[in-house]
Amino acid sequence: QVQLVESGGGLVQPGGSLRLSCAASGSVFTINTMRWYRQAPGKQRELVAAITSGGNTNYADSVKGRFTISISNAKNTAYLQMNSLKPEDTAVYYCNTSPHTWAWGKGTLVTVPS
Repeated sequence: QVQLVESGGGLVQPGGSLRLSCAASGSVFTINTMRWYRQAPGKQRELVAAITSGGNTNYADSVKGRFTISISNAKNTAYLQMNSLKPEDTAVYYCNTSPHTWAWGKGTLVTVPS
């Protein structure tokens, strides 16, 4: 099992930046992929970015060129560097891992006012 704790959210003006962190604990040695999801009010949760333990990444089209996902050397913390933030990035951001896809943290709220 893994436990996930997201942090780093907050209120930021359009065009600003935030860096989110996801700290994993428990059976972190089994994690092969870490992902960031987000859920905006009234919308379904969507995949934002993913990174494998080997460093391969992929991004949602809506964040390509603005967001960067990375992991710590210990492979137990994932980061999401978010630049050029837009109001449509407002959401609760969650991390998730493979193979422990059933484990979710409480999320961290990012608010970008219009």
